[in-house]
Amino acid sequence: MSAFDLTRLLPADHFSHALRHDVQRGLTASPKWLPPKWFYDARGSELFEEITRLPEYYPTRAEREILTGHAGDIAALTRARTLVELGSGSSEKTRLLLDALRDLGTLGTYVPVDVSESALEAAGAALTADYPGLAVHAVLADFTRGLGLPPGGGPRLLAFLGGTLGNFLPEERAGFLRMVRAALEPGDALLLGTDLVKDPAVLVAAYDDAAGVTAEFNRNVLNVLDRELDADFDPETFEHVAHWDAEQEWIEMRLRSTRTQTVKIPALDMPVHFEAGEELRTEVSAKFRRERVAAELAAAGMRLSHWWTDGGGRFGLSLAEPA
Repeated sequence: MSAFDLTRLLPADHFSHALRHDVQRGLTASPKWLPPKWFYDARGSELFEEITRLPEYYPTRAEREILTGHAGDIAALTRARTLVELGSGSSEKTRLLLDALRDLGTLGTYVPVDVSESALEAAGAALTADYPGLAVHAVLADFTRGLGLPPGGGPRLLAFLGGTLGNFLPEERAGFLRMVRAALEPGDALLLGTDLVKDPAVLVAAYDDAAGVTAEFNRNVLNVLDRELDADFDPETFEHVAHWDAEQEWIEMRLRSTRTQTVKIPALDMPVHFEAGEELRTEVSAKFRRERVAAELAAAGMRLSHWWTDGGGRFGLSLAEPA
């Protein structure tokens, strides 16, 4: 029999407090910014799923290609009894790893860690139905603040896929990787997905598609603020911008005010003024080279042991272990 249980490490008012904190900090800064996690309400999640199917958006397909070709190798190298996935979402790509570990005969437990209780419950129901005997121990947590992993069950494979590491600023990345290293026990491993540096035209197109889906996704964060904080943003007065910063080697998504305006956020008793042309940064998405991945892992106390890319060299998967 399969088993599903859920550990809640977030208080009921976590999102309300976190959103207010981020908006207060980000919209009073110069230049203004918001963290990308606020994209993902129900509508934002739908839009992102649509983005992953767009012809311009290659990362999801490229990472799936690597996992399809090398999940068996990853399973053989790690012989993991427990697969932990940070930011698990629907856990769809994870099935390639689950299948490989099951076929090897080592798989016993899957630990999805996510901030969405509904996503965890839906994934848990589907996986316990499709993988008889699999124990699913879901953890409702903000993994940027702590992993909250249950002890034991090793060897464990921690998977952090999708290139989400690139959404952290460099100092945030360093802190996150140190936290992951602290959670690893002897015999554990980290599987890390990173989007790679490539032709800027390809990168910009992936974040500014011809159909305008990414633009709608970007503006949707303003709908979130309107709904949750009673703000009066008019998303149509902001245009989507995707900018490649060659020095930092990252894409920035921004919202540019098309006119001078002052937005009111009653829940925070806070007016926010925008000049015409002023930009609000909503996402950083860093792109990597193998040497940089290895150096950042080493700085956190891990050793890059194996490296795979898709056929086009667009995306990288790293397997790392405690140094």
